[in-house]
Amino acid sequence: MKRSLLFTALIFCSFSRSQAQYIAEVMEYKPAPGQLINEPPWGTPGGVRSLEGGLQGTASLGAFGGYMVFRFDQAVENDPLNPYGVDFSIFGNPVPGWSEPGVVWVMKDENLNGEADDTWYELAGSDYWFSSTKRGYRVTYTNPGGDLAMDVPWEDQSGGRGVIRANNAHTQSYYPLHDSFPGVDPDLYALEGTCLTGHVTEGVTGILSIPRAFGYADNRLPGSPPYTLPDNPYTDTVEHAGGDAFDIAWAVDPDGNYVELDRIHFIKVQSGMLAHGGWLGELSTELTGAVDVAPDPSISGETERVVVADLPSLLESEEYQLEAKVFQNGRIQPDRAVEWTVSRSGAKVSEDELLQLTEEGPLTLTAALADRPEVRTTVSTTVQWKHTSLRDDHAGNFRVLLYPNPASDFFRVKGFTNSLLVLYDSSGRALMRVEPYQEGYNVDIRSCPPGVYLVRLEQSGSVYWFKLIKNGYAR
Repeated sequence: MKRSLLFTALIFCSFSRSQAQYIAEVMEYKPAPGQLINEPPWGTPGGVRSLEGGLQGTASLGAFGGYMVFRFDQAVENDPLNPYGVDFSIFGNPVPGWSEPGVVWVMKDENLNGEADDTWYELAGSDYWFSSTKRGYRVTYTNPGGDLAMDVPWEDQSGGRGVIRANNAHTQSYYPLHDSFPGVDPDLYALEGTCLTGHVTEGVTGILSIPRAFGYADNRLPGSPPYTLPDNPYTDTVEHAGGDAFDIAWAVDPDGNYVELDRIHFIKVQSGMLAHGGWLGELSTELTGAVDVAPDPSISGETERVVVADLPSLLESEEYQLEAKVFQNGRIQPDRAVEWTVSRSGAKVSEDELLQLTEEGPLTLTAALADRPEVRTTVSTTVQWKHTSLRDDHAGNFRVLLYPNPASDFFRVKGFTNSLLVLYDSSGRALMRVEPYQEGYNVDIRSCPPGVYLVRLEQSGSVYWFKLIKNGYAR
């Protein structure tokens, strides 16, 4: 959940609406609890009407499962002549390094009654196919009571429990108020949908929620007008309008089989993650508008993509099951082969994508199409056995301490001497090697930019890892 002031990052004021089809009507709005719910302009029924007719709206869906349903004036055609084959774009307010992905569903008005009462089909984005994604995930939220912000308890269908945390920035009740949301039971209610695992971590610029590869709302940055010219969802580059472009051809039935829809009339967007982002609050999808895409066969680009399931920031075991998927025009290609390469010795990937490790340290993996090796994806992690630590640790009877941390000009290590010290940046590139390192020696880091670093200490077969923060990093 981004603070409401972040929506100013989207400036949609210099485009022409003369030939564009924007949201004509928000038909239903049922948010999950969240820090912007019950607070204008993002979390009230009146506020979400701002999505109609343009791209400058303000609507928060709250935590996992919150959703809205909208329509355009005319049906959206599934037209392969559209740029990159996509049929509409949805805009949110992500900022660099912070994505709050929303799952998108579509419906065709098969009974022609103008109501969204036919079959919903999920647009299967990149994460739909990973083992960590939970389909049919159901969460029940309980009203903590009162008019002021309090943690909102939740429980899933498997007995998992947690809370949507309250904070000091938004002091109103986070549970949807019955007067504004009569469709929400005042005591408790359940929401169900597809839940993404995502990847929320600590990075150089603060807490990060890593964008999904493609196929989710509030996921990718805005670009430049005209906003009717969509971005290519199969590359990471913001080329045109930015935002998130969708192809009706990604639609799947409840069994995961692709369905052929010539057009759709209704679109549902649902918050897709149940996660907390520190001072940014809960992850919740936000929207500012949507636009139809017109055919333009003169625009083309890359249509193949390799997507790798997120790795944990730390790998603490000697084996880890990787997952890589190949897509052509956004549809999964199960028979396309992927070849893996690793950045260092002590790591290899088996034919069944099992990562096997014999050494600790930063690691970069690349998955490339076997028949088109220029189509590739790279991911990074740090291998660290459980007996070592990225924080203060112990070696024998001595406390191993890296200090000061955060550091400005230098750091020292206490408790280790006559050892090897190696400083790495967050991508795993070795920046400095000190051998032998003597206890209390100043390691000069004045030339290093602010950020997160890794320090490796090795002595007599023992290896210790530490996380070092260079001042200027926003924690």
